[in-house]
Amino acid sequence: MIARDRVMEKQSHEACSMQVEKDGYAIVPNVFTPEEVQSLALTLESSNLPRSRAGIRHLLSNTAIAQVANDSRLLGIAQSILGDDAFPFKATLFDKSPDTNWLITWHQDTALPLCEKQEIPGWGPWSTKEGITYAHAPATALEKIVALRLHLDDSTNENGPLRIVPSTHRRGVLNDEEVEAIVSNATPLACLVPKGGIIAVRPLTIHASSKSQSDISRRVIHIEYAMRNAVPTPLHLALA
Repeated sequence: MIARDRVMEKQSHEACSMQVEKDGYAIVPNVFTPEEVQSLALTLESSNLPRSRAGIRHLLSNTAIAQVANDSRLLGIAQSILGDDAFPFKATLFDKSPDTNWLITWHQDTALPLCEKQEIPGWGPWSTKEGITYAHAPATALEKIVALRLHLDDSTNENGPLRIVPSTHRRGVLNDEEVEAIVSNATPLACLVPKGGIIAVRPLTIHASSKSQSDISRRVIHIEYAMRNAVPTPLHLALA
């Protein structure tokens, strides 16, 4: 039975990796059990981590979140996409509810946390968020990264789900006008992920989310993974 489960898991990871390569995203349901999700949600609710309107930044320093990020189920998915040296470097809680509601316009995720500022061609502009240095990165780095979004609630059409434009991860880093032009001629997809499931997303996939129209919360732990050689020397990814 164990051997059969491992074969099925490997096949699931391979299918996920193939879809991410093709479409820039893939949904994997039922990765964590309802009991595990509930326990994780309670841990976050009882933490003293500073919150913003949208959630909590820089969660990888939290022991429970670090354990989730390195859980063999998530790590296995990330490694099937990026290779065996993939590791988590950043985690964020997005907590959308009737009380903390917002929208995100169409964009790509291009900023990476770094240990220190170094003037490298193609990197920047630079900024600081809660004591962590960030730089907008070139496509050569962002192509070596994937985000796994673990859902603590069901994502529905009504509670502000992630929306994406499939297969846009191969377009490189785009400016606002290029993003707008692509979206205006595309058919966006709402990513409806059940509680305990994940969606794997490439950072250059054009995405957005609307305001929630529901009383149901949409809490997501967004964990980013990278290849060991994702950023060039002398830059180093910061754990955030």
